[in-house]
Amino acid sequence: MIAAWIIAETTGIVKIVLGFLARGGLFMWPLLACSIVSVTTMILRGLALREKKVMPPAIEDEIERLVPGGSPERLSRLVHHDRSSLAQITRVALQHLRGPRSENVEVVQTRARHEMVRLERGLIVLEVIVGIAPLLGLIGAVSGLVHVFSHLGLSSGASDTRQIALGIAEALNATVFGLSIAVPTLIGFTYFSRKVEVMSVEMETLVVELINKCYYGRSPREFERAQPSPASQVPTPVA
Repeated sequence: MIAAWIIAETTGIVKIVLGFLARGGLFMWPLLACSIVSVTTMILRGLALREKKVMPPAIEDEIERLVPGGSPERLSRLVHHDRSSLAQITRVALQHLRGPRSENVEVVQTRARHEMVRLERGLIVLEVIVGIAPLLGLIGAVSGLVHVFSHLGLSSGASDTRQIALGIAEALNATVFGLSIAVPTLIGFTYFSRKVEVMSVEMETLVVELINKCYYGRSPREFERAQPSPASQVPTPVA
């Protein structure tokens, strides 16, 4: 009994939705495609931007556990095969520990910007849908109104007025549908953009903290001795 009631209700909802799309005109189908793409993109971004996947707690805890001046060997083994964004930035920092601190920080900031762009992948789709969904709805409404007013005078009396009112109401279905797609998509785009920005700042802060711990107690002269002197780079004259 319950299963039959659920099937009947589902069938009724499907018929209502299909009727709504059919009454809205041709532009309802591109809007339906936009809604499917928007929902799919937000689900995929939600899975990809999970904090545990971008910033694994094991790596984060190891960075915080490292004492100033301590050896980052364990952390290096931990991030060696990890594909997360935090692991990528940490690996770059550890690979440049033999150079000056300022150079290492600059390399880390560059890699952090690269990871931020990678995390934002797919958000451009949401931004495009936010822009085009209301416009498609507006075009559908205008197209429907043109169709309605092109039939003015073909009938007479109260039926003519009634048909115009029904036609205008149906034409506005596309506008309603377009706005109902744009609003949640805008919310999703804003949320994911802000989340990427916050996680990028947190990762950069963590790795800069790691660099400060690794360079603790090291004098700048160590790096001067590691760098070749200008005199040694001058070619010796040939006799």
